[in-house]
This record gives sequence, C-alpha cells and structure tokens, in this order.
Amino acid sequence: MPALSPHPLIRSVTYTRWLHLFIGAVVWGVWEFIDEEGRLAPFALVGLVGLIPAVRLVEGLQARLLLTGDSHRESASRIAAAPSANWADRWRTALWMEVRLALGLLTAYLTAALAGLSFALARASSGADPVAMGALPWSLPGGHWWYALLAPLPTVALLAAVAGLGALITAIARRLLGPSGAERLAALEERTELLLERNRIARELHDSIGHALTVAVVQAGAARAAKNEEFTVRALAAIEETGRAALEDLERVLLILRESGGPVPARPTLAHLDRLLESARASGATVDASVSGPLSLVPGPVSREGYRIAQESLTNVLRHAGPAPIRVHITIADGRLDLEVTNPLPTTRPPAAPGGGLRGIRERAALLGGRATAGAEGGEWRVRVRLPLDFAARRVEAGGHPYA
Repeated sequence: MPALSPHPLIRSVTYTRWLHLFIGAVVWGVWEFIDEEGRLAPFALVGLVGLIPAVRLVEGLQARLLLTGDSHRESASRIAAAPSANWADRWRTALWMEVRLALGLLTAYLTAALAGLSFALARASSGADPVAMGALPWSLPGGHWWYALLAPLPTVALLAAVAGLGALITAIARRLLGPSGAERLAALEERTELLLERNRIARELHDSIGHALTVAVVQAGAARAAKNEEFTVRALAAIEETGRAALEDLERVLLILRESGGPVPARPTLAHLDRLLESARASGATVDASVSGPLSLVPGPVSREGYRIAQESLTNVLRHAGPAPIRVHITIADGRLDLEVTNPLPTTRPPAAPGGGLRGIRERAALLGGRATAGAEGGEWRVRVRLPLDFAARRVEAGGHPYA
C-alpha cells in the first residue's frame, strides 16, 4: 500500500516555495524604490537578464532547493542546473523570469491583502471605529463581535493560495527550466553507460566467483570420494589456487567500485589460459587444448573477454557434466578469434537448460561485435564463439568504451 503524502500545509516545501515566490517580487520592490513611474521596466529588465547563460544555472539551483525541498532528490533532477546551451534555453529562461516576477507580485499582494484582512477583522471585532483593511481599498466598520469568527478565514484562504501558487510555479519551473532535449539525451547516455558498466562488473563476478566455487565443490567431492591422501593434497592445492585468483578478481572489482584512484590489478587474458586449464584438470577433467595462431595479435579487450568466455564454458562443463573430457580449440586467423569448447553430454542426467552463464557468453560476444552459439550436437555439448579482432580496437582508437 503506498504511503500517504502529508498535507501541503504541514510540508516544509510549501513554505520554501512561498519564500521563492517572495524573492521573485524583490526586483519589483527595488525598482519601485528607484523609480515609481516605470512599473513595467522590471519585466523588461528580468527578461534581458534571463538571456544570460549563467542565469539558468542560478535559477535552476535555486528552484531545486526551494521548490523541490532537496537539490539532490530525484524529483529535483527534472529541473536543470546548467547554463543555457543555446538560444532556446535562453528564451525559456527569459520567459521563466517574467512568469516568476508576475507570480511573485501576485503572491506578495495576496499575502498583504489577506493577512491584513484577518488583522482588520480581529481589530474591528473589539472597536467601534472603522478599521483599514491592509492592502484592500476600503475600511471595515467596527463594533461587531462576530468579526472575530471571520478573522481566521482570510488566513486559511492565504495558506491555500500559497499552496496552489507554489505547486503552479513548481510545474512551470519543470517546464521552462527542465532539461533540454540534448541534456536529456546526455543524461540517458550517461545512465546507459553506468548500466553497461554495472552489467560488466556483474558478469565479472559471476564468471570468476562462479568458477572458483564450482572448482572447489568438484574438488572437495572428488577428494572425499577418492579417500586418497595424495589426491586430497592436490585437490586442496587446486582449491587454494582457484580461490586466490577469485580473490584477485574480487579485489579488482571492489577497487573499481570504490573509485579509489589507486592501481587496479590487470584482468586475466588468453595469455593466462594455461592457469585456467590446469584448474579444470585439477578438478578431475581431461582437458585437450590447442591454439592455432599468435595470441599476441589479439587486442586486449578481445583477449580479456575470450578468457572469461573460456572460463565460463569450463565452469558450465564442471557444473553440469562433472569431470568430463573437454576439448578447447582457439584459432586466430582472418581477422577473428574462434573459440570452441566441447564435452560429451552427461548420460546420467539430461543437459541443464541454458542459464545466466550462457547468456553472459552471448552478451560478451555481442558487445564485441561477435556471436556465440551453444547446444547439443552429435552427443556432445558444443560452445562456439567468434570475435572480430578489429571491433574493440576501432572502439578504443575512436575514444569509445570497448564494452559500450
């Protein structure tokens, strides 16, 4: 059940909006003190001031703080806090200044008139002389006690008017000071970049920690079944090595998340493939691996993603087929990297349905302009991945993010 919103009259933002409206009338008051005749001049003045790019920044910050109640809240983001980037922003800011001045004058008049009327009714209820009614152009005859019963009504009307005018100027601010199309597009691109980065980090943790836990579980189960001291020692060594690598990956991810500015450990690449294969062999699997072509020609982003794809493929074999025979073949030729991981289908249980690991493999391949397929074929489970070698390189040379 959604939480009920507090009544406008007990919300602090209602009164900060009142203050914001009063500030808008200050220009008029200052001009009245200088020149009582040119009463339309303030409108021309604030319109010209609104054409200055920095004014949009100042007005946006003030509106965020006073009209939304919190300059860091999500609702405040609907009001831009940046200088005018083009003439459309300038004209909208100029119009905003005109509207703010007009509503400020209306608020000041209603405050003086209705507050004065409440005071006049209270005075007239106890006296016989006519009482001036503040900003209103007539007097109130005195001597009527029942005026005291009417005295609170103008104040109530004033509070209602303030709440309504505050909501109105907030809506206008979001319209006239709201982000332009270019600013909304930039914000969307920034959010997309953030989501892509989070997705990449989630895949990193899934592949690394998932592989370490899978190896640990398989090794522990094999050691218990073997009941051999020498095998148990090898299993514990493999668990230690895999766990240490997972801790390095976790430390790197945490450093990225903390934005500490310190050196971040390098991500493993296909140059570290032997360590990955040994981890799988230590789990009892027979791994037959071959590499055709120079790994040194593989760009960093492709090499790193290729390592993670191979890691996830081996993890899936250990998780679903146990220590089964595995064939890993990597080919670097014709401007692409081909990776194939094959294992016999388990006979004791049906193959597991594709899960997050296979989806992560496909996502990694797609982000580098490649493709990945996985499925049963001739009694074997086969994962095929093709990655172009020049895709990530072109992105990096162009100043883009290789994962975007």
